[in-house]
Amino acid sequence: MVRIEVLGSGCANCRRLEANARDAVGMAGIEAEIVKVTDYAEIAARGVLTTPGLVIDGEVRSAGRIPSAGDIAEWLVTSQRSLSTPPA
Repeated sequence: MVRIEVLGSGCANCRRLEANARDAVGMAGIEAEIVKVTDYAEIAARGVLTTPGLVIDGEVRSAGRIPSAGDIAEWLVTSQRSLSTPPA
C-alpha cells in the first residue's frame, strides 16, 4: 500500500491537494493511505518550506503548488512499479 502525506495547515489549497490525491488514487487503481501532516516542525524537517506539500512513500513530490490528479496518479503508478520491481 502506498502512503501519501499531505503537508500543510489545512487551508483551502491543502484540502484541494488532498482531494486531488484521493482522485488520483482512484485513477491509478491502487490502495493508498492518505495522511494529513499539520505540524510545521515535521513539515520543515522534510525540507518543505512552502505548503501545500505532497509526499509519496517518503519522497517529497511537490511543494508550494497543487499538482493535478493526473500528475499525482502518474507518480503513484511509478511508485507502485518501483515497489514491485525486485532489486537487480
